[in-house]
Amino acid sequence: MSGGRPRSLGGGGQHHVLDYLKRMQSENPAFFYATQPDTDHSPGGATIFWADATARMNYNYFGDTLVFDTSYRTHRYRVPFASFTGINHHGQPVLFGCALILNDSESSFIWLFQTWLRAMSGKQPLSITTDPDRFIQTAVSQILPETRHRYSKQGILRETQEKLAHIYRSHPMFETEFKKCINETETIDEFESSWQSLLQRYYVMDNEWLQSMYNARQQWVTVYLRDTFFGELSVTDGSGGLNSFFDGYVSASTTIQMLIKQYEKALASWHEKELKADYDTTNTTPVLKTPSPMEKQAAGLYTRRIFMQFQDELVETLANPATKIDDSGTITTYHVAKFGEEHKAHTVCFNSVEMKATCSCQMFEYSGIICRHILAVFRAKNVLTLPSQYVLKRWTTNAKSRAVLDEGASELPNDSRESLTVRYNNLRQEAIKYVEEGAKSIHIYNVAMDALQEAAKKVSDVKNQGSGGTQGGTLTNGSSQELHVAEDNTSATCQSVDEKQKKIRELTAELEGTNQRCEVYRANLLAVLKDMEEQKLKLSVKVQNARLSLKE
Repeated sequence: MSGGRPRSLGGGGQHHVLDYLKRMQSENPAFFYATQPDTDHSPGGATIFWADATARMNYNYFGDTLVFDTSYRTHRYRVPFASFTGINHHGQPVLFGCALILNDSESSFIWLFQTWLRAMSGKQPLSITTDPDRFIQTAVSQILPETRHRYSKQGILRETQEKLAHIYRSHPMFETEFKKCINETETIDEFESSWQSLLQRYYVMDNEWLQSMYNARQQWVTVYLRDTFFGELSVTDGSGGLNSFFDGYVSASTTIQMLIKQYEKALASWHEKELKADYDTTNTTPVLKTPSPMEKQAAGLYTRRIFMQFQDELVETLANPATKIDDSGTITTYHVAKFGEEHKAHTVCFNSVEMKATCSCQMFEYSGIICRHILAVFRAKNVLTLPSQYVLKRWTTNAKSRAVLDEGASELPNDSRESLTVRYNNLRQEAIKYVEEGAKSIHIYNVAMDALQEAAKKVSDVKNQGSGGTQGGTLTNGSSQELHVAEDNTSATCQSVDEKQKKIRELTAELEGTNQRCEVYRANLLAVLKDMEEQKLKLSVKVQNARLSLKE
């Protein structure tokens, strides 16, 4: 990477971070952190990684595509901070873990990816986006060999501007045409032609940097990557997937003591944004633009932002008619193009038996949202509802359902710590259902609160019973090792009681925390509703004033 070595933490920064991480883990057994031993024997290690319970749970739902953001280590910031993020069902950034990389080396990145993968229960993503860095590339190829690796366009453009500063200064239009070449070309042939034309027009055919970028084109030019899911909702914005979770929270002036506070602020902010998006999706009805049953179906399936993306594609079918060009039994081939742009036609192959279609634009493969070209063919074939294979669960209101949790949990290791994490996450997920549902209205809130209080009473009753019967062979802390009955039966019974009481304390603490969060969510939603009412009132006053002005 061109950014150079990040500035040091200084001032006991590592100890500050480690103290915070130790405290968080003591409060929450599912909080994960690890440090890499440093060959220079610096306190705290060469690299520090952490992921809280929510980050690990979110990876179960949205871990199909991953962004490893190291942009804060560049010249602009020089902060030794990196994040693992993804995209949630609203198209918002979601956190999968953070790291302080104090030793910029190949071994540090390899250790970091190994540790992150262990925290995520060994589940590899389908795709990963990173800055163009040789150390990161080596780590990804070794630790995530089955994952499609993409360089972020932001990183490519940043380095291109540094390497070709003289061209950027002498030819102001170069950057615009360079971006157009990599963002707007729709086929490989079109990109190849545009690239060669660009090099010739600016006399840079022999430029070593551009040649190296061309050699790596399959890792950063969109047209080569569309056969893999990256969850990118816009293929023309040029970001290349680097949707930073911490933009606005980390800057060049951020110290390590500030970093932890900014980390927590970012978590709270994005959680609030997700909660608001959940609320908008559940409590407001989108305006339908067509009489299509498919549009009504999608409105009930997708979250609001994803539905808007789908709706745009559906409406565009009106200007993109499908023309049949070949019919060989079960497979029918169509050309789909916008009126007046037949030279940009896309090819759709439709299997009428399996109700499957593939398009040359590969939008569904790349973003998980069906394209206007396939929808135009569905319209021509009178397919009135979306076939199930074209509705990715990760984009729906049901994205965080139990099925995803069970699938992820079944792959978790069986050692004591991980089993405790599984139990904690299972309980947390069950409790959070009441929180999310209970916050939607006062009536549901009261019902959910009664249920939680009843559950707390039952747990308390069990806790007050103290000692119960114990059996030999009971598992302790989820471990696969059996608890052998000692010669002193009294000692064994006391140990069993201690284990039960410890579990009861954990459950009680979780229920109390859930009650508190429920109150917070209710307050947040009431504040949102109050704000909406105030905005309506202001608008009503403006309308009345306008009417009075017209009468005068």
